[in-house]
Amino acid sequence: MDIRKILSLLLAALLLLTVPSCGGKSYPRDRDSIVIAIGSEPETLDPVKGWGHGNYPIVQSTLVRYTAGLDFENDLAIDYTLSDDGLVWTFTLRDDAYFTDGERVTAADVAFTLETAKSAHGSVDLTYMEKSVPIDDRTVEVTLSGPTSIFLNTLASVGIVPEHAYSEDYGISPIGSGPYKLAEWRPQEQLVFTANENYYGGAPSIKTVTVVFMSEDAALAAVRAGQVDVAYSSASLGKTDVDGYHIEAIPSADNRGFTMPVLPDKGETAENGAPVGNNVTCNIEIRQAVAYGVDRQQIADTVLNGFGRPAYSENDGMPWNNPEVVIETDREYAKKLLADAGWSDTDGDGILERDGIKAEFNCIYPAGDSVRQAVAMAAAEQVKDIGIKINVEGTSWDEISRRMFSDAVMMGWGSANPNETYYLYRSEGALLDDFYNPEGYMSEVTDTYLDAAMKALTESEANEYWKKVQWDGTTGTAMKGECPWVWIVNLDHVTYVRDGLSIGEQPIHGHGHGLPLIQNLQDWFWEES
Repeated sequence: MDIRKILSLLLAALLLLTVPSCGGKSYPRDRDSIVIAIGSEPETLDPVKGWGHGNYPIVQSTLVRYTAGLDFENDLAIDYTLSDDGLVWTFTLRDDAYFTDGERVTAADVAFTLETAKSAHGSVDLTYMEKSVPIDDRTVEVTLSGPTSIFLNTLASVGIVPEHAYSEDYGISPIGSGPYKLAEWRPQEQLVFTANENYYGGAPSIKTVTVVFMSEDAALAAVRAGQVDVAYSSASLGKTDVDGYHIEAIPSADNRGFTMPVLPDKGETAENGAPVGNNVTCNIEIRQAVAYGVDRQQIADTVLNGFGRPAYSENDGMPWNNPEVVIETDREYAKKLLADAGWSDTDGDGILERDGIKAEFNCIYPAGDSVRQAVAMAAAEQVKDIGIKINVEGTSWDEISRRMFSDAVMMGWGSANPNETYYLYRSEGALLDDFYNPEGYMSEVTDTYLDAAMKALTESEANEYWKKVQWDGTTGTAMKGECPWVWIVNLDHVTYVRDGLSIGEQPIHGHGHGLPLIQNLQDWFWEES
């Protein structure tokens, strides 16, 4: 048992000892506080360094934010304009936003945040921003090096930090203007947030929020004992009925699928010295045959206990998704693809071969991730019928980073930002040590659409190009196209919620079960009994 699981079990035991269970039944301690169990602890609460990436950061405010339907609405900004050439964004700020130390939020703070985020070279990509300058206290002007359609998507998760109170320690003692403020952080144990009573959007109903970090097993034990109000769980545990709680299966774009190396093995290596290429998966008929040979609905129903849906792309359910990427399971078609390309079972062992090469390859996954293991093994079992053997193997992330350019990987993505599509498929990003395009996919056609999507002046125009990246009627990254990925399932984020607690209208979640859940925390409330 690893140390993290031991710590989470100890924390669960401590909760059992310190909080009364009300006669074994599940009741809230009071009507203005909650305890939430999640699995992953943030590394920092500094938006410049990644806190809130892909989500609303709750401690800080953002210029704009997503609605539950993934439209944009104003937050700190009350208005914004874009110049005709798509280069200059001008934001007008509200005049009633204050940091929790009493200082007003100004345009200088916005400019400082964006410039600092750019120079940090972290998860916030602002490389396309030339400068951000305050025009006056309430107006900030941002100049880009070229039209960039994802700019608002990026701003929706960049919390604004105070220039006057920013330091290297900001990430552990943040000051913000969001609906909550940090009251306590005990590393590897818990975070405590308290309501910002002066929040311009109105003080949240839930006044104290304790976030504890637990394994799935420990979280379920805490639910059974009535010691937490909300707890993340898994598909395998989500069928457990607990008196006083209900399950919310929150749809997500948190996907699982195989990366499929598209380059042959020529003995070459990547920049980090790792081997590149696979002489089986480099064949498009192999990649497509696996894609058509997998029964996604069956995996969602059995492996995920119904807490999931078939996946056909990296962005199912998003406004920029192309519905034409959907394919049906068709094993006869998969067999025909292989036969037409000259693959046959010459020695009767059930595995096809061609020119002395067996239709066999490895798929690796991070050891300890039971969901990725189960999805990979189920898919491998299904494609045996079409003559392809997939050897599923758990290993470390360090080992995955050394093998991902030559072996398939059971990977996971999912984001409310279309720039994920850009990073997954751009030729410039192939074979870099960042997990985005380890399969080595490169296409001038795709690059043309990606560039056009990034440079579009309107969201609707950009979405049309994002869709063409996936499938333009002839080719694309879709599984019926070049198929650098075999997408399998989108996970539902299985969450135990105490009866009587509303967690609001949850937007579709991105990758990661935990932090996406609390991005609308200010909308949570206890219903009247």
